[in-house]
Amino acid sequence: MAKKEKLGSIKRFGARYGRKPKAKFAIIEKEQRRLHKCPYCNKVKVKRVAMGIWECRACKEKFTGKAYSLNKKVLEDEAEEQLPEEKQEETLEEEVEETEQKEGA
Repeated sequence: MAKKEKLGSIKRFGARYGRKPKAKFAIIEKEQRRLHKCPYCNKVKVKRVAMGIWECRACKEKFTGKAYSLNKKVLEDEAEEQLPEEKQEETLEEEVEETEQKEGA
């Protein structure tokens, strides 16, 4: 029997809109709904209030950030995670070589 894919919040769309747009939407929505780290008190208690407005539930500080996350681009980070394993190994090897060169110099 085939593995069932966990759809999460995108199952509300049913058969509409296609697989790729729904997958991108799921990544963005998952990122925006999770708790983030507060830049003021360093606790993981920051929640999105509105587009670009974030509030820390620990220190009650309100501040601005990006629309779906505090400081990073959501889809670019996920694209790196979805690289084939061979490419990930190559990039890891390159990073190790660079650090060795820096330490040796």
